[in-house]
Amino acid sequence: MDIKNQVTKMDGLVSQGAIVDAVSTFFADTANTSDYGDLKTSDKAEMVQKMEGFTSSIAKVNGITHHRTLVDGNSSASEFTFDFDMKDGSKVLWHEIINRQWNDQGQVIQEEYFLAN
Repeated sequence: MDIKNQVTKMDGLVSQGAIVDAVSTFFADTANTSDYGDLKTSDKAEMVQKMEGFTSSIAKVNGITHHRTLVDGNSSASEFTFDFDMKDGSKVLWHEIINRQWNDQGQVIQEEYFLAN
């Protein structure tokens, strides 16, 4: 499986704001995630649920910027800036690196988020 092609497709969905679709399409059933807020998910279903909850709390997407992606073997690192106004009146402005490990079938098996400054 061409991991670079899979990463490009997944990053394209994320860039369009289709985050739930990206997880549903590209995550393996047993994929796990962790982020800099120490939140973890243990499988695809849990991550889909987390992303559905998060995206439903967005009032306005001010911008999603994909800066760059690096691919090395079955590892990728994608840099994004997310700018959202939330329904509770708060603002989300994340500049982050999304590190992914992929299996040979072109599915994400591990995803970690790192805050970039």
